[in-house]
Amino acid sequence: MKLESIYRLAIEMGSRKDPRGKAGIEQVLADARAERDRLKKEEKAFFDDERLTNPFADTRILHGKPDLQVRKVIAGVDVETPELLLVDRLRERGRKYDVAIAHHPEGRALQGLSEVMSVQADVWAAYGVPVNIGDALISERMKEIWRAILPQNHQRPVDAARLLDIPFMCVHTPADNLVTDHLGRIFKRARPRLVGDVVDLLLKQEEYRRAARKGMCPAVLVGDRKARAGEILVDMTGGTEGPAAVLEKLAASGVGTMVCMHMGDKIKAEAEKHHVNVVIAGHIASDNIGLNLFFDALEKKGVTCQGFSGFERYSRIKK
Repeated sequence: MKLESIYRLAIEMGSRKDPRGKAGIEQVLADARAERDRLKKEEKAFFDDERLTNPFADTRILHGKPDLQVRKVIAGVDVETPELLLVDRLRERGRKYDVAIAHHPEGRALQGLSEVMSVQADVWAAYGVPVNIGDALISERMKEIWRAILPQNHQRPVDAARLLDIPFMCVHTPADNLVTDHLGRIFKRARPRLVGDVVDLLLKQEEYRRAARKGMCPAVLVGDRKARAGEILVDMTGGTEGPAAVLEKLAASGVGTMVCMHMGDKIKAEAEKHHVNVVIAGHIASDNIGLNLFFDALEKKGVTCQGFSGFERYSRIKK
């Protein structure tokens, strides 16, 4: 496959599983086109034209020619300068890696992380939170994340990839959409009665089993294994954690249990206050599922993958 084809496949797969649906994705792209059309000629030079065809600001080709033929990739949850130096060393020793793929965004994709967070309002709307309330709540959180990322040195790993001439890309929200959809369908089919049943279902996934064997087992953060689960919300897409204030709205809308990658203390306190159970599936293990589902699609097209930096390849393709 060409590097551009891998990039476009990530966008396509992420769009198919996006909580906003086809119409929502088309609206994001239409909004980007309208924004660009309103710009003055001199301002258009600074517009990210990828936004016209890619609704995920945190997924980009960071370095490399789009027509590069790719047969083998090396992929990690976090790929920064140390990992790129390792890739360079491995290539010197004869490992034929055509491209390094990160899950967490770098470069321009990191700068755009806050932009993908708006999808969280659409996730909450599916569970009964009015979209206007969701938009207001996530807007403040998006500004907070934007302010936190603004002073960072975004280009360090991209510069390293350029100097080492290692093709480099990141696939963030599309992979998170894949794991969110995957787990959501599992819970919908199984309809777990108790919070402990939710944990047991997670442990049927190989990525969580591998993490558990390393001491990182899915855990009940708020509530009890014997508590009834109620309506389950899988909260694993949208860039990063949402605002604590949304817990009250979700509880009032009937959400009984949240299944998350991680949860900070402020949000945890709100979950406790409003009696919403919380199961922490695990950050890296959950990212592994999303990436593995993506690499299954690449494997079917003849591209093989070596995992590193927190990613361990596991194929769901029936041999």
